[in-house]
Amino acid sequence: MHAENLTGSGKPRSVVTVFLTFLRLGLTSFGGPVAHFGYFHEEFVVRRKWLDERAFADLLALCQFLPGPASSQLGIGVGLSQAGLRGAIAAWIAFTMPSAIALILFGYGVIEFGDALGTGALQGLKVVAVAVVAQAVWSMARSLCPDTKRATLAVLTTIGVLAVPSPFAQVGAIVIGGLFGWVMLRDDVPTDHVDLGVRVKRSVAITALVLFFIALIGLPLLVLAYPSQTLALVDSFYRSGSLVFGGGHVVLPLLQSEVVPPGWVTQDAFLAGYGAAQAVPGPLFTFAAFLGTVMSVAPNGVIGGLICLLAIFASSFLLVVGAMPFWDALRRIGAVRNALLGVNAVVVGLLLAALYDPVWTSAILSAADFGLALAAFTLLVFWKTPAWLVVILTAIGGWALQTGPM
Repeated sequence: MHAENLTGSGKPRSVVTVFLTFLRLGLTSFGGPVAHFGYFHEEFVVRRKWLDERAFADLLALCQFLPGPASSQLGIGVGLSQAGLRGAIAAWIAFTMPSAIALILFGYGVIEFGDALGTGALQGLKVVAVAVVAQAVWSMARSLCPDTKRATLAVLTTIGVLAVPSPFAQVGAIVIGGLFGWVMLRDDVPTDHVDLGVRVKRSVAITALVLFFIALIGLPLLVLAYPSQTLALVDSFYRSGSLVFGGGHVVLPLLQSEVVPPGWVTQDAFLAGYGAAQAVPGPLFTFAAFLGTVMSVAPNGVIGGLICLLAIFASSFLLVVGAMPFWDALRRIGAVRNALLGVNAVVVGLLLAALYDPVWTSAILSAADFGLALAAFTLLVFWKTPAWLVVILTAIGGWALQTGPM
């Protein structure tokens, strides 16, 4: 099994390169899943040119379709396209483990992130997400919405999903966008095909999809037949990762219903961990590592944290590995490529809607916040400043605004 890169050289990326690239993202990608799309776009499309705009948008559209954490799935997909299965594993570990380790430590009470960072710095990290997402929308709109029809479709998508705030509305918008592209954009279809570079055998992909459904159906039956706290944990967290569309914050009510009523985690501990999860970079699903650490029954501690972490992400890995080879093949069909033109415009509209809610509404609370976001956007777009440096500067700016004269 091997993977081709997308720059035309035909040579796969080094697994070490993939790991180190995602490790930096895992250490600096604050702001939640929508901001992660922006960080990934800047890193893999603009800076490293591992993917072009269409390939990135097609992969993002697939991850929006699949249940689970879309940003983590996008990372797994990029790793898979650049360095095969080992690259997918390396990308997931590097992007996930920094926040998972931090939340396990928090579960032990070693670090209290809110006090350590200060509310001003945390506010700065929220503000930088506005700039990162705005940069991604700006760049993708210029490439994927170059005409009146697609620009209008993106704007209508934004209005629609803001009017009906539901993950299923997002999936419906993608379907409508595909139909629009298939019917209305036939003359605009590009003649070239950008290969995602996936070289996973069909048999491996089918096996991954079969394992996904076997685990989803079989784990509850296994818990009934062989009662075990470890099996119960795996079942609860695997199901939580498998059945949620929208990822991120959407999974929190489901996790709360799984761990608080049985008495595994107290409500106070759940809320404290949720607060800590907002202060660390990387995927919000690493909240599962905190919950596994503070369980009132064994397995808990580091072992419990790792079990819950692996369980909640297992379905995402199986779905991406199972779906990407078929998705890459579908993208070669003319009618599907027509449809994807509309889907890509919808993806821009979805990101634009997310830029407003929850990114803007939760971060821009004053004129000073707006000014800080504008400065961060200018550094990213016009000065081409690395995203990790903009994150640090904006956090310092938020801290300075809090401690300076009012």
